Amino acid sequence: MTSSRPHQVIVIGSGFGGLFAVKRLKRADASIVLISRTAHHLFQPLLYQVATGILSEGEIAPATREILRKQGNVQVLLGEVTAIDIRRRMVTSAVAGVTTETPYDSLIVAAGACTSYFGSDEFEPFAPGLKCIDDALDLRGRIFGAFELAELSTDDQARREWMTFVVVGGGPTGVEMAGQIAELAYRVLSTDFRRIDTRRTRIVLVDAAGAVLESFGTLLAARAVSQLEKLGITVWLDRKVVCVDARGLTVQDTSGGGQERIEARTVIWAAGVRASGLAAGLAEQTDAQLDGGGRIKVQQDCTLPGHPEIFVIGDMMALDGCPGVAQVAMQQGRYAADQIVRRQEKRQPKGPFRYLDKGSMATISRFRAVASVGRFRFGGIVAWFLWLAIHVIYLVGFRNRVTTVLHWAVSFLGRGRSQRTTTGGQLTGPPGLAQPGPGVPSAASLQMTAAHVPGR
Repeated sequence: MTSSRPHQVIVIGSGFGGLFAVKRLKRADASIVLISRTAHHLFQPLLYQVATGILSEGEIAPATREILRKQGNVQVLLGEVTAIDIRRRMVTSAVAGVTTETPYDSLIVAAGACTSYFGSDEFEPFAPGLKCIDDALDLRGRIFGAFELAELSTDDQARREWMTFVVVGGGPTGVEMAGQIAELAYRVLSTDFRRIDTRRTRIVLVDAAGAVLESFGTLLAARAVSQLEKLGITVWLDRKVVCVDARGLTVQDTSGGGQERIEARTVIWAAGVRASGLAAGLAEQTDAQLDGGGRIKVQQDCTLPGHPEIFVIGDMMALDGCPGVAQVAMQQGRYAADQIVRRQEKRQPKGPFRYLDKGSMATISRFRAVASVGRFRFGGIVAWFLWLAIHVIYLVGFRNRVTTVLHWAVSFLGRGRSQRTTTGGQLTGPPGLAQPGPGVPSAASLQMTAAHVPGR
């Protein structure tokens, strides 16, 4: 007697890879379980806009259940995956003290990556990364709170520290964060304060490499530096961060030169990522190896050696130098889903996965961006409008697209930031705000809400 149980597919992670895999399986003769540590799908490339008050978290992180509500073959489970038992074909997840075991026939692991401090995890409390909604809201509180505490300061040195921002990392996230902090300081907030002149804010972008946006090529990298400097941002290249604390950071020349100190109360880490710890757990149970970033090396069809039922995709995997970008995850999600369907239908599998590079782009500030698409290189306002169009297309949900465009209009055409609200808890929480220094009242005694100021 044969079992009538449908083929069970577990997808771990609700990011680009996981979501695109699930949607591709919409018509598959399979029962799909999506397990994720969050209840939303995060459009990560726009996190910096949440951190700088342009967008709300809901506009870039719609509920996963809402996205998949019409797909009847999917069950969504909230939980952190704590173990994958390859022998038993079982995934264990847990949340709020509830542990769940879910069996699988096919498994797609798309758990993503987290911030890497390159072995110096002690930096994290003083230099948060930008990988999730919690990070973005934390940074929003630190950034807007820094200006508020600078306004309160009666000590010149303390005021300078509050009005100095350092972004570590010259990739797209770092460049975009630095550019938007410059927009805030030099344009949006320039008439909002009475005791400080926000146009005197110092913004430093630090990277250990010799160029920003290295993957974009020499021409666009140089153009990006030029645009950053025109905004008033200081770019320090070939400098490695060796120390971060509540009052600033110390950098050292990568050639072995001397060290320099930057006194700054707000440091943002955008320098590196490491794969989810699930990659190491899978490597221990298979013949797969890990690369230097903790990513698991997969076979040409994105499966693990000796385990054709397990696909590892997106930021967790290493294959043929594929970059850790959303497009790779999307394409691999579709590819893995197609492979599962082909096996179910007893058709020949697809050939090896081939990444189709659709180009790269990064914004620097309003009307300033760089884009690399095939043989073409764009800069300035043309690249900026191209960036806007691409990101609107990939936002999930019509409502999100409409509200995002409206907020962009307010922020980029006017001076408004509709999401400037920060709470007293955000002021008192970060270590950098917990030690105000001379001339500033204790942050623990403050309760502040920076209300929305309409565009001028």
